[in-house]
Amino acid sequence: MNIFLRELKANLKSLLIWSGIIILLIILAVAKFSAFAGDPATIKMLDSMPPGLLAAFGLNAFNMTTISGFYGVMFIYFALMAAIAAAMWGSESISKEERNKTVEFSLVLPVSRSRVVTAKALAALVNCILFVLITWGASLVAVQPYKPDAAYYQFLLLEMQGMFFIELIFLAVGLLLGCVMKRYKLSGSTAVAIILTAYFLSIVTAMDKSLDWLKYLTPFKYFDAGTLFRTGKLDPAYMLLSAAIIVVCLAMAYVVYNRRDLYI
Repeated sequence: MNIFLRELKANLKSLLIWSGIIILLIILAVAKFSAFAGDPATIKMLDSMPPGLLAAFGLNAFNMTTISGFYGVMFIYFALMAAIAAAMWGSESISKEERNKTVEFSLVLPVSRSRVVTAKALAALVNCILFVLITWGASLVAVQPYKPDAAYYQFLLLEMQGMFFIELIFLAVGLLLGCVMKRYKLSGSTAVAIILTAYFLSIVTAMDKSLDWLKYLTPFKYFDAGTLFRTGKLDPAYMLLSAAIIVVCLAMAYVVYNRRDLYI
């Protein structure tokens, strides 16, 4: 419990920074929506753009003049931020002990390495939950001037659920990298590189249907906003795939961390 609470306290500043960034992004996005709201000229402007470009950024899946449509387009950017934050919390929770030369303190505690990893993972999980709740709350408040309908609230709930799954995936990946990589300085940057690669693959998949098989390599396509909007539900197959990735990454993290030599 002491490790868990200490980790929560250590992560508080990071949570506040990331929360401030996402709130600012939401405010800017909603302010930008004022230029699109109820303006038919926006639809004509989008129709003149190349189909590949529209597909790459999800512009062909939504009506940008509605708050639901505009928010659907913005979701990928919110999810990208959530993924980076979660991966950093996961990787940093392990690697920072070696970076800050405090790993000796953890080793002399009357607890196993597995319990240390569990406590740190749970603290990072709390951060992820709070981040989603803050994003959800800010999204609800920011759009009130546009009087959203019930469909918007249902769609937003689906998006937040999808964001949480994306966070869990990259939290597990970040935790694995923190446990596996002997060069602790590289764990965070490697996690971000993996996320950006996944984001790029989601764009490529949308632009070229012949590369549709790549969608299984990028969690951003598991919870694609356009698909969520059309179906009104999360895909059970992708939820199972996400769970499998999370379990495998966590299992590998525990196994490797219990066996590896720590940098003191």
